[in-house]
Amino acid sequence: MIKQNQFKLRSQYKPSGDQPQAIAKLVGGIKKGYTDQTLLGVTGSGKTFTIANVIAQIQKPTLVIAHNKTLAAQLTQEYRSFFPNNAVEYFVSYYDYYQPEAYMPNTDTYIEKEAQINEEIDRLRHSATQSLLTRQDVIIVASVSCIYNIGSPDLYQTQMLILELGQEMRREQLISKLVDQQFVRQTINLVRGTFRVVGSNFDIIPVNEEIIYRIIIERDIIKNILVFNAVSRKVIASKKYIYIYPAKHYVTDKSTLNEALKAIRAEAQGRVTYFKSQGKLLEADRIERRTKYDMEMIEQIGFVNGIENYSRYFDGRASGEKPHSLLEYFPPSTRSINSEQTSSGQAKDYLLVIDESHVTIPQIRGMYEGDRSRKQTLIDYGFRLPSAIDNRPLKFDEFDTLRTQSIYTTATPSQYELQISKQVVEQIVRPTGLIDPEIIIKPITCQIDDLKARIDDRVKNKERVLVTTLTKKMAEDLSAYLEEKKYKVHYLHSGVDTLERIETLTKLRTGAYDIIVGVNLLREGLDLPEVSLVAILDADKEGFLRSETSLIQTIGRAARNINGQVILYADTITRSMERAISETNRRRKIQIEYNKKHGITPKSIQKEIKDITQELQLVSHAKKVRELLATESLGNLENIDGLIKEKEKEMKHAAKELDFELATILRDEVIELGKIKRITGK
Repeated sequence: MIKQNQFKLRSQYKPSGDQPQAIAKLVGGIKKGYTDQTLLGVTGSGKTFTIANVIAQIQKPTLVIAHNKTLAAQLTQEYRSFFPNNAVEYFVSYYDYYQPEAYMPNTDTYIEKEAQINEEIDRLRHSATQSLLTRQDVIIVASVSCIYNIGSPDLYQTQMLILELGQEMRREQLISKLVDQQFVRQTINLVRGTFRVVGSNFDIIPVNEEIIYRIIIERDIIKNILVFNAVSRKVIASKKYIYIYPAKHYVTDKSTLNEALKAIRAEAQGRVTYFKSQGKLLEADRIERRTKYDMEMIEQIGFVNGIENYSRYFDGRASGEKPHSLLEYFPPSTRSINSEQTSSGQAKDYLLVIDESHVTIPQIRGMYEGDRSRKQTLIDYGFRLPSAIDNRPLKFDEFDTLRTQSIYTTATPSQYELQISKQVVEQIVRPTGLIDPEIIIKPITCQIDDLKARIDDRVKNKERVLVTTLTKKMAEDLSAYLEEKKYKVHYLHSGVDTLERIETLTKLRTGAYDIIVGVNLLREGLDLPEVSLVAILDADKEGFLRSETSLIQTIGRAARNINGQVILYADTITRSMERAISETNRRRKIQIEYNKKHGITPKSIQKEIKDITQELQLVSHAKKVRELLATESLGNLENIDGLIKEKEKEMKHAAKELDFELATILRDEVIELGKIKRITGK
């Protein structure tokens, strides 16, 4: 049954600056049937709040796609704060670690698939799909992995089990139904996706919630349905009926399974014949043995590592037919973008928001080709059947058929967004009245000496500085040089691990560091209002790090402080620099005029440092744990089991709150404590 709840936006803030006109234009465009719109919002202009207001007005299920897990988690938290009574879900790849299956012919090296699944993210994925199938007030915040194959929504829903009071249900019948749903029977330790049977009482933990359903059957009739807290084991509710969805997104019925196995064996035999005809006896033997083993495993236990490579047969798809993805779980639309769409490619009735579209769209475009290249090599050398190619992400044109209306949000739209958008809505004026930073161009000659003088001015005012270089070595060398000159400085780049990165950012905000030197500071997702100066060294070296988009985004790092200023060190003005400077000056003019007209005095953004101090404490603790392990000074460490349980509890809580950086740190601590336990025998 679909819940008809409405989106209700809650916020202590009212739209201000450019937000009211942006909201009105975007909502108007949706009502006019525009399929594509772009929200050109500068850094710090409140694009997420604008989109939240749009959702509240149009009342449609919404999919927000971000280009990485961390950004998706941040957006989920923001939308949950705006819509506390609606379903705001998080859908990203559930792998903590993933090494895809691959073969390198040059060295004759086969790499088997390795993966570590994050159980909390898996739970959130199920929660997302179940929300879409049971209610309308749903916002899904996802990474680009949402376009990958996850199984048919029709099969997923038809396999749903409804249990009601008074329903006739034999003990053996319920066991069989749960096993068909890929629930695992346990006798002691109940976890998500498992069940336990004691007499005629069933304890079931669904995949999307940390609760236990107790089903009490008497004389083949369901007499009671109780809900227990999974931790305290206290009864929290009594139900008249419950819905239990499959434990896996990928499900199939027995008749389909039997037909699939026949088809797979037939394809395998054809492949063996092909390889033998080509004189490739090794490849023929390889694919024959692999397929025989996989089919026996599936028949005996219902699963084999790599089962997704046979998904086309289990889904009943034809060769080359698009896979089922999260997008198909949204309700179908009565309208269509592409007049040539078939029923299998029907557009969906929801709002699609592509966050940071200048990065996210290229990711969506590139997923298919990257996946296909790896699989084709496995197929050519007999490691996989040709049908494995159909376990894939959506092609970009297939992605297009599954949407109706889209909003692209970015400070730097690419040609793609500008060309397809019916209207580009600018959100230049910030609610805070802050204007884009002043840009100053200085020659590369003596750039370090000039930079030092400017740093001195900022340090006197207790403000912070970001410096960008072109290479990691330059960042480390410059950081070492400034440190020799008694500056409080540290470098930050992709080679710095998570613990040190968090510690470095925290120390910058608290004043332990005055300067961070980095390569691509965009990827760090920095939100540092204390930063008033951004220095871009060698700004005239054209390339990815000095493109128009990168320059504008980097300039935006100084836009959260009233004294924001950017220094471009360059001997020539490149076309990228010229366009970035022109666009920044255009925005500054609009912002200054608005402030004068409305009598607004800009104020620096105030953000509490407590956001990451907890992680800093954990960094310190993690270092102590590692020091204990390194020195084997273990005698004073008591109650290791208790510490491990405590950290595991904190880790699960962090993951539930979508703070995955903190969860990762806690997971590493648990691993280290486990090593200590093994060494000490405690």
